[in-house]
Amino acid sequence: MFNDQQTKALSSELSADRIKVRDKANIKLSYLEGFDIIDTANSIFGFGNWAYTISSLEQVSQEVNANQNVVVCYKAIVKVDVYDIDHSTMISRQDVGFGTGVARNLADAHENSAKEAVTDALKRSLRSFGNQFGNSLYDKSKSVVQNSNGNIPNPALDTAHSGQNQAIPNQAANQAMPSQIPNQAPSQAMPNQAPNDQVMGDIQSLRNMGLDVVEQNGFLLVRGNNIFAKKRYHKSSRLSLG
Repeated sequence: MFNDQQTKALSSELSADRIKVRDKANIKLSYLEGFDIIDTANSIFGFGNWAYTISSLEQVSQEVNANQNVVVCYKAIVKVDVYDIDHSTMISRQDVGFGTGVARNLADAHENSAKEAVTDALKRSLRSFGNQFGNSLYDKSKSVVQNSNGNIPNPALDTAHSGQNQAIPNQAANQAMPSQIPNQAPSQAMPNQAPNDQVMGDIQSLRNMGLDVVEQNGFLLVRGNNIFAKKRYHKSSRLSLG
C-alpha cells in the first residue's frame, strides 16, 4: 500500500515543534492543529491521494449559559480514504468527533461547533496512521522527538505551568512550610539522612525542649507548640526550625 518513503515518514517520531497545548478543566492537553494534520496528510500521501467525507453531522445540544451566550454542541462522523500512488488500492478510516460553539448569536455558535466537530473527527480518523497524526499523544508513556531547541516538552508534567512545586531531596533549602490550619502545631521537614552523634544530640535537645522529632515518609518532622519561639535556644543545631 505505502512505499518505503511513506512508511518511513509514518513510523518516525512526532516532532515536539508541532505539538500545541490548551487548558481544559484545569488539565493541560496536548494536541495537533487541524491545518497541521491536513498539511501532513498532503506531504505523506500526496495531494490527490487522499480524501475525506462527512458521513454524519448532527446537533447534540443547545443551551444558554450564565453569560447569556448560546452554547451549541455537534457530533460528526468523518471517513478518510487513502490511495496508493497509482490509485489501485485504497484503505479507509472512520471516527467520531465533537465540537462546542459558544457565541452571542445562534448562527455563530452553530458554525463554530459544526466546524470543530468535523475537524476533531478528521484528526481522530487520521491518527490511526500513526505518530505523525498525533497517535503518540494518547500514549502518556511515549516520548516525542526533541524540538529544534533540544528540549522535550511534557506539558502534562510541566510544573512551571501547573503551579506545583517539585521536592528536591537532600537539599538544606527544601523545608516544608508551617501549616496554615488553625489550632494545628507547625512542623518542619528535613531529609532523612543517616544520623551522626551531632544530629542525635540535636534531636535529644529538641525533645528536652518539649518538641517531638519523628520520622515520616522519609523525613524527620519536628513538631510542638511555640516551635518558632524556641528557635533562638537552638541556633547551633543542624536541625533547622525555620
